[in-house]
Amino acid sequence: MDVKTTPLRFTLGKQSSLAPECEWEKLVVGEGEDDPEGIDPRVKLMYLANEADLDGVKELLDSGIDVNFKDIDDRTALHVAACQGLTDVVSLLLERGADVDPKDRWGSTPLADAIYYKHNDVIKLLEKRGAKPLMAPMHVRYAREVPEYEIDPKELDFTDSVEITKGTYRIASWRGIQVAVKRLGEEVLIDEDKVKAFRDELEFLQKIRHPNVVQFLGAVTQSSPMMIVTEYLPKGDLCAFLKRKGALRPTTAVRLALDIARGMSYLHENKPEAIIHRDLEPSNILRDDSGHLKVADFGVSKLLTVKEDKPLICQDTSCRYIAPEVSKNEEYDTKVDVFSFALILQEMIEGCPPFSAKKDKEVPKAYVEKERPPFRAPPKLYGHGLRELIEECWNENPAKRPAFRQIILRLESIHNSLGHKRRWKVRPLKCFQNIEAMLRKDRSGRGSRSRSSRSTSSI
Repeated sequence: MDVKTTPLRFTLGKQSSLAPECEWEKLVVGEGEDDPEGIDPRVKLMYLANEADLDGVKELLDSGIDVNFKDIDDRTALHVAACQGLTDVVSLLLERGADVDPKDRWGSTPLADAIYYKHNDVIKLLEKRGAKPLMAPMHVRYAREVPEYEIDPKELDFTDSVEITKGTYRIASWRGIQVAVKRLGEEVLIDEDKVKAFRDELEFLQKIRHPNVVQFLGAVTQSSPMMIVTEYLPKGDLCAFLKRKGALRPTTAVRLALDIARGMSYLHENKPEAIIHRDLEPSNILRDDSGHLKVADFGVSKLLTVKEDKPLICQDTSCRYIAPEVSKNEEYDTKVDVFSFALILQEMIEGCPPFSAKKDKEVPKAYVEKERPPFRAPPKLYGHGLRELIEECWNENPAKRPAFRQIILRLESIHNSLGHKRRWKVRPLKCFQNIEAMLRKDRSGRGSRSRSSRSTSSI
């Protein structure tokens, strides 16, 4: 076949998702695209794939053209079809033996290009045929743009790894210490909103420095799967602790509530925007080695600033701890976390989750109808204003719920009152024990002196 000699490069249509823009400008200029009939038939395969000409593609492949031919940029016809979102062409090329994961000169694969251009049907087809995500959607073009918190996934050792709480996190070894690693689901790769939320979450997490919030250590964003790495707290979460311990003494419950309130106050007073957790419930509160609590798990669907309001559904979070304004899809602010906090504090006193007799999906309706979990524990366990504080925190009107800064002051006062009462009970007992010991010592002394006198007189 007499073929006009042209550079073996495909230059039309969408280009590689990882090619720098300056490279794109060079690619789209001339180089034979004005006369596709006169170019090398191997490059013509790429042109016909770009035009979704199934008959033309079949004819070339039947004539012996290599389905895996690569142009000067290592691009294949499968790359081209994936960029354009041409499911039928992709399917045909795969049926004819196309490699599912070829890399171009910039390291991009057909699946990476399909993800970049948001062609969901092509993504599903390629994944069904075994394609693996190569690059995370947060991949940067230049090394200097790699975030400071980036962790090389090769440094994470998942040998003997086990799941932690909810199956979301796993234990791993990193630089000689145990860490908790959260893997992001594949759906994040093709959901632009979730990618943005994840990026916002990381920017927030790297700035957190508070003893009552789990410490962020780093993340994997330049490869898939993307991951968040945090400190590992072997004591587990508050949910498991309450299942094991049951109802807590008021002094213990108030002490733990102070830990939660301090962590949440730090989040709510974050500048320039307050951070709403939106999933504050016992399994998202972890215990450290000293028994103190730390707020954890800022999931990509939950971490939002006040201005970025978004409805929640029960699949996102635990229905038992959702404020009624959220269930009603009304506008809300930081006070949704205060409502959840009230339920957790009451649970620590009662020893059972809110509305434990109801099914998960029934509980939000109860809150909307202004029902609240009953106070079954003896009134003395809710003394010093503890019950009143809980009732204020789950008030129907969010504006009437106290801020965490106020909650901390109230809890500190209650804690001091409980501590004073406990000391008052203990001290009389100790005084009695001390007096009794002195009397025993005095009787013992008199007995010794009496025996000594009898011995002297006999001499």
